[in-house]
Amino acid sequence: MCGRFTITVTLEELMLRYWIGDATVPFHTPKYNVAPGQQVLAIIHDGQQNRLGELKWGLVPSWSNDPKIGNKLLNARSETIHEKPAFKQLVGRKRCIVPADGFYEWQKTATGKQPMRIVLRSRNVFSMAGLYDIWVSPDGTRVSTCTILTTAPNELMAPIHDRMPVILQPEDEALWLDRSVQNPNEFKRLYVPYPADELEAYPVHSSVGSVKVDEPSCIEPLAALS
Repeated sequence: MCGRFTITVTLEELMLRYWIGDATVPFHTPKYNVAPGQQVLAIIHDGQQNRLGELKWGLVPSWSNDPKIGNKLLNARSETIHEKPAFKQLVGRKRCIVPADGFYEWQKTATGKQPMRIVLRSRNVFSMAGLYDIWVSPDGTRVSTCTILTTAPNELMAPIHDRMPVILQPEDEALWLDRSVQNPNEFKRLYVPYPADELEAYPVHSSVGSVKVDEPSCIEPLAALS
């Protein structure tokens, strides 16, 4: 799964990375410990250009009667999204990118669980494939939410966790966002583990386990903190 991640770059850097001309984000600061239920930065394509905005992490399908379902739909298994009621309609029309520069997973050890941060070796921003939807409450409030797709682990991730986010290759980002492409079969080749040799994993302090901790020390290698 993907339950925590980081996005520590500036808004300007994201706008340049994704060719964003205008953003609907009033204020952005580096996030060192993004957690479920929080507002996350996301990119969609409106049919003419990429747009950067915020979505609540935890998908609430538009047809749902209970917004609490979002707590269970943080991730979507890419192997089954074309059959699951919560996701199958969204694949064709409501795809998004959730940018990140790292994500966390907890590796089982003899002494407990060790949090690991996984990043690109280049330390560049990468694109996690997501789906989004808009839920309208009984009082008319619109809530925009998202989920992050997951896939089988690569060789680096396998000893850490049995799932990892679907990370898009840069050349596939435009396809994923293209609303004119609605055939689900066009995307199945994207649901593969990202190449292990392009990623790096390192241990971080256990404080990242608390959603209240969101500071630069979260991403420091454990050896550097000792």
